[in-house]
Amino acid sequence: MFSLNLKGFLRGAAENWVPKVLSIALALVIFIVHRNSTLETRFFSIPLILDLSSHLCPASPYARMVRVTLRGDANNIQPIQDDDFEAYIDLGSYESPGTYHAPVRIRKKGTALGVEPLEITVDPVTMVIDLDYKVNKYVPLTANIEGSPEPGFDLVSHTLSPTQVVLEGPSGLLAEVPELYTDVIDLNGRNADFSVTVAILNRDPLLTIRGNGTTEFKGFIYSRVDVRNFGNIPIVLTSLGPGLLGEGDIRTGIVRLEGNRGDLDSFSPPPDFLTVDCSGLTGAGRYTLPVKAALPPSLSLIRMEPEEIGVTLEEAP
Repeated sequence: MFSLNLKGFLRGAAENWVPKVLSIALALVIFIVHRNSTLETRFFSIPLILDLSSHLCPASPYARMVRVTLRGDANNIQPIQDDDFEAYIDLGSYESPGTYHAPVRIRKKGTALGVEPLEITVDPVTMVIDLDYKVNKYVPLTANIEGSPEPGFDLVSHTLSPTQVVLEGPSGLLAEVPELYTDVIDLNGRNADFSVTVAILNRDPLLTIRGNGTTEFKGFIYSRVDVRNFGNIPIVLTSLGPGLLGEGDIRTGIVRLEGNRGDLDSFSPPPDFLTVDCSGLTGAGRYTLPVKAALPPSLSLIRMEPEEIGVTLEEAP
């Protein structure tokens, strides 16, 4: 009986088989089109992680980010974020330096776990990575100083603390690094000692500075001392007694002053800069009196000529 039913079924299936096959194919196409119409595509850029042996490290530049494409049901993939994936290359089995060709893999986590169906593709699919031995060494620091202090001041010395740092990276690349520089330290307009914390520049992402990547710069600025001569300065007699007239043997003098360049540049002797004090002289006669200079606090007198002069006093007519 079963054999007769099977034969009948096969006979019926064989009848008009072309329209039946076309119907099944059309249904399959409709299903695929409908399914694709309900799928959504999203794109992420995520960091690439290298799983390495502890004594190896990358020795040449490589792509630090990869592009991940998700395709799935719109309601399922909408909550997924870029941090729900990890892109990595498994190089942990390699123990010696060399150039290796390895696939980029994706690890799901967070809200991406359990989402099905979920199609994940990554670009690039594979990468070529150069590996070298990981080493470290002490590298001295050099201050990157720019600008000039305020006129009349000089940077006479400076210190860095620390003066060197430990730099870590591939042995071949690290051997070519004799020193590291600080970020720019600007001296413009400074007129006193100062201290500033400054970053250490590391322009190669394959190298790592141990510590916080900063150093303390201390600059010591002193006033620049200049010397300048001023001549033809009138010598003025002051405090003459009533009824007396006076005249000095020398009418003008010269002084040699020391001080900050800016102060010397702005200094001009006033009319009463050099004076002879005649107070206390009550009668006519000839006297030898000292010459005095009215110095501003910012300048110092090195030499003055003359230091004293002869003064003749006469009674007024």
